[in-house]
Amino acid sequence: MSENIPLPLALTAGDPSGIGLEIAVAAWLGRQALDLPPFYLIGDPELLAARAKALGRDVPVATVTPGESAEVFAQAFPIAPLPSRFTDTIGVADPANAAGIVGSIDRAVADVFAGKASGVVTLPIAKKSLYDAGFAFPGHTEYLAELASRQTGRQVQPVMMLAGPELRAVPVTIHIPLAEVPTVLTTELIVSTGRIVANDLRNRFAIARPRLVLAGLNPHAGEQGAIGTEDETIVRPAVEALRAEGIDAVGPRPADTMFHAAARKRYDAALCMYHDQALIPAKALGFDDTVNVTLGLPFVRTSPDHGTALDIAGRGIARPDSLIAALKLAARLGTGRTSPA
Repeated sequence: MSENIPLPLALTAGDPSGIGLEIAVAAWLGRQALDLPPFYLIGDPELLAARAKALGRDVPVATVTPGESAEVFAQAFPIAPLPSRFTDTIGVADPANAAGIVGSIDRAVADVFAGKASGVVTLPIAKKSLYDAGFAFPGHTEYLAELASRQTGRQVQPVMMLAGPELRAVPVTIHIPLAEVPTVLTTELIVSTGRIVANDLRNRFAIARPRLVLAGLNPHAGEQGAIGTEDETIVRPAVEALRAEGIDAVGPRPADTMFHAAARKRYDAALCMYHDQALIPAKALGFDDTVNVTLGLPFVRTSPDHGTALDIAGRGIARPDSLIAALKLAARLGTGRTSPA
């Protein structure tokens, strides 16, 4: 590869039954106008070509190795083929595709560690069909951490961040039932999460002194113990521990007053105690251009903030905005040139 050509991003196949392939096609078609970084899809060349044709899109496809992908990116959609073929069942997630979906993730991570790709961008997966096929991880985030742990020989704690132009939000607990949150949430988990967020905001997002705000678990952050004790016994000690480490952290704050415009100006990232407490405001403020970023990994990983959207798959109406934002952010994170949103 020429020294003047940047290392490409590895784009995983995602679930072919959803909108992943069509938003990937839309992103590639807009590559020049959008000034997108080069990327290659790890997937099925014939399936992508057929899907593009069905949508009325003229997309030349090139079967490549990762090292060839950046050079052909301007002329053709580069695809590094998988041994697993996919069934083409638009709108219906098929467990038969699980081997290819997981294999694509495995290959993307391996390519990054081998120096063939600058980062991983993942297309959406349908978790239920993967579970039906025996996939033992709650989602992308946890599986990527397992792959990183295997590669590095050390335990990796993954941290999900939804990063948009208006808000960066982090759920401390992620893909677990709401009823389990109070039993899983600990001061130690909050502190380790805050530490990772602050570190990656400094080193990847180029924020010299990150400001964190921590949401309370209970309504009104517990009203000093009147509406639940967890905020006083779990969250507040975590804030104090983070501050003792020199991290600019405040809280616990009532979640219902943390996300209006004036409040958002006072912090760089919000740590929330459970999944929807973080993802609802993040998606409400920027559904089409918010990016899912996994912090704490030894490589860059981003993803669109939405799912497979099986209900609209194959209709050609899915918007590629979040994927485009994910590709651009992954490229910036990989170069260390990311500025605060």
